[in-house]
Amino acid sequence: MIQPGAIRRVLVVRLSAIGDIVLTTPLLAELHRALPQARIDFCTKAPFAPLVASNPAVSSVVTPESITPGAAYDLVVDLQNNRRSRALIRKLRAGEVTRYHKKNWKKLLLVQFKINVSDGYQSVVERYGEALDGLAPKVTAPCALHPSPEDRAFAASSIGKDGPVLAVCFGANHFTKRYPLERFARVIEIVTAETPARVLLLGGKEDEPEAAKLKAMLPDMARSRVLSLAGKASLMQSAALLASVDVVLTNDTGLMHIASAFGKKLFVIFGSSVKEFGFMPWGAEYELFETPGLKCRPCSHIGRATCPKGHFRCMMEIAPERIASRIIETLNQSSP
Repeated sequence: MIQPGAIRRVLVVRLSAIGDIVLTTPLLAELHRALPQARIDFCTKAPFAPLVASNPAVSSVVTPESITPGAAYDLVVDLQNNRRSRALIRKLRAGEVTRYHKKNWKKLLLVQFKINVSDGYQSVVERYGEALDGLAPKVTAPCALHPSPEDRAFAASSIGKDGPVLAVCFGANHFTKRYPLERFARVIEIVTAETPARVLLLGGKEDEPEAAKLKAMLPDMARSRVLSLAGKASLMQSAALLASVDVVLTNDTGLMHIASAFGKKLFVIFGSSVKEFGFMPWGAEYELFETPGLKCRPCSHIGRATCPKGHFRCMMEIAPERIASRIIETLNQSSP
């Protein structure tokens, strides 16, 4: 058991990626609550630093390149737990080191043999909390992001106030996590035909060409209600945009977790992903669309470049009409 009174300097390490880092923010809140006297630094890769730079629990953000060799910390919480994070920590003067246990053997059993040995659902957030070694009895804080006033002004000027807005996060790093574009287009077509909602397309620079393809699939009326800021908004500008919309339709991607930080109603599409991996939205209301009962699912714990079976049933059997119906019902319920 860690003795909190002796801890004055803490380093939390999570090098990547967007969703994983957003899911550390409940732990940061609990850590700050348990150690109000301590300085808490966060180490991550430079592109992800904005996610925690304005977090009130964090004193400073460092990168693997900028952290001072030999820097002294009373406690290091390694939430990455791989060769790179271990090598980084060995260069420090670390008192107590605790680590997040990934339990990859459970993922291997589930992916390779479809054997689920988990005793009920456990979020990665809760497993991160175990790395605090008793400092916080239970992680209950929500995810939290803090866009700047400039980021929020960008969002306000981009979206305006003319009716409800549906954000669509259509990208993902791996093919088997991406709902097909033509099916996203069908959802958007139905929603815009039956509600006054406008649609905001969000994603990174790599998603910009796909956003153009998606818009081109839409009939003129639907296309006129779609604004694409994929590749045009920074990470925290995207966060501010998600804070400003009404509902979010998303693949299993980092933007899903960003949206969860603002309590948005999420419509989540899982293909090769399964909730047993622990990466469901934390502390936000969501509806999950998936194809249960497939013997080939999950085929990977991170996603694949192609469907190994060639049929992609995990995504193709999720009807866009069903998704659109739930979004429309939610928008109608929330309208004045």
